[in-house]
Amino acid sequence: MEQSKFNMEFARKYGILMVLVVMWILLMIVSPTFRTTKNAVNILRQVSVNGIIAIGMTFVIMTGGIDLTVGSLVAVAGVVSGSILVANPSNVAVAVIAGIVICALFGAMNGFFVAYMGVPPFVATLAGMTIARGFAYVYSDGKPYTLASEGFSLIGKGMTPIVIFVIILIVCHMFLSKMKFGRYIYAVGGNVKAAEASGVKVKHILMKVYILSGVLTGIAGIVLASRTNSGQPAVGTGYETDAIAAAVIGGTSMTGGIGTIPGTLIGILIIGTLNNGLNLLDVSSYYQQIIKGLIILGAVCFDIMSKKISK
Repeated sequence: MEQSKFNMEFARKYGILMVLVVMWILLMIVSPTFRTTKNAVNILRQVSVNGIIAIGMTFVIMTGGIDLTVGSLVAVAGVVSGSILVANPSNVAVAVIAGIVICALFGAMNGFFVAYMGVPPFVATLAGMTIARGFAYVYSDGKPYTLASEGFSLIGKGMTPIVIFVIILIVCHMFLSKMKFGRYIYAVGGNVKAAEASGVKVKHILMKVYILSGVLTGIAGIVLASRTNSGQPAVGTGYETDAIAAAVIGGTSMTGGIGTIPGTLIGILIIGTLNNGLNLLDVSSYYQQIIKGLIILGAVCFDIMSKKISK
């Protein structure tokens, strides 16, 4: 029994990293294009947007919640910033701040209903997802904004998205592992009643977590709008799936209290590697969705099994 616990703990800590390494080795063997430096940079640029969103999702899931609004908020950030830049292409700072702030407000709305109104996170953010998507369409009149701002386009060019992602990754890792805020998140996700009894202001923590998710999603939306030079109300569909998948594959427990930012990094790299590798191998996008869903299901089943063995 002790050996089983040890094996499961080892698999929880290092198994997912081994899966990533094996994926890289196999893809380098079967696809010469995959092993090029250009393709490696391309993967990092592709995962930067979803990676930023996944970091925010990690915080939310660790409290035992979920945030389904992230895909819609990517669109909200893009159209709000886009409308400002269309009116004045040089107003980059205002456009960026406005896009992030509006997403933070949606995050605050999610946090309010979850923390103070007692609405289940799935229901609250499902409603928020619909509202945010509707807002994006109403705000833009259903039309994309074509952006011609050189200053704004620099955000999504070259290595900049990767740098932004890495900075956010490091800062959020420090928040979660070294600061009181991180300890409170673990406490709330592990046992809400025990956290309250210990003096943790659970409602405040939940509010902050959902606002943080909104802010990070807003940043991701800005980066994507800059990369594509457009603010589109239809963009971001399905982004919540990749964010949840990255967090769960990276070891974040859907029941809360367990998770790390480095784990989510490995999760998003697996998703990015999978997408890139399957595209290079010319695998249909329909099959890609099936494979991704099976991976999520497998990660959740592994989490459930590991908890049963550890008891």
